[in-house]
Amino acid sequence: MHPQIESMFDEAEKRYLKPEELGCLNQYVDSIPARLEIYRYLRDHEVEVMQQVADNLEAQFSEEPQATLERCLKNALLILRYSAMGMLLNDETFLHGRLITWLEGTAKAYQTEAIDQVLYQMLNQRLSQLLSPNQVEMIKPHLQLAEGVLVNQRQAHAIA
Repeated sequence: MHPQIESMFDEAEKRYLKPEELGCLNQYVDSIPARLEIYRYLRDHEVEVMQQVADNLEAQFSEEPQATLERCLKNALLILRYSAMGMLLNDETFLHGRLITWLEGTAKAYQTEAIDQVLYQMLNQRLSQLLSPNQVEMIKPHLQLAEGVLVNQRQAHAIA
């Protein structure tokens, strides 16, 4: 759950919510149906979303070992799932606590930055084809967080 909302619930014994807090809570509640719709779509169409990305990635990186491409695709699938959950919870910190440290280590260990960069471009493009612009905007910050980790890894290697 969004950390701000969670903190409101933690203070329920001390006081009633202020008008601005009620507004924040109301905005959160009002957005639940839209976030649920996106989450359900991604859950139910995960194969449709990822298959075209996988096919295009294999075509573009045909010289790469199959195991490397599979690892990158599995990571992207995990990131999509975690991003969907973070979006559902409306909590941009969700990925940090559960995935980002692992992703940083994976990017450094396997040095798949070039593949990952193309993969996330393809994934973003595919989501833009399947989701409405408003839906894309809801999940985008979560995906960008993971993509940002990969970009930072790439930049760190370029500087070193």
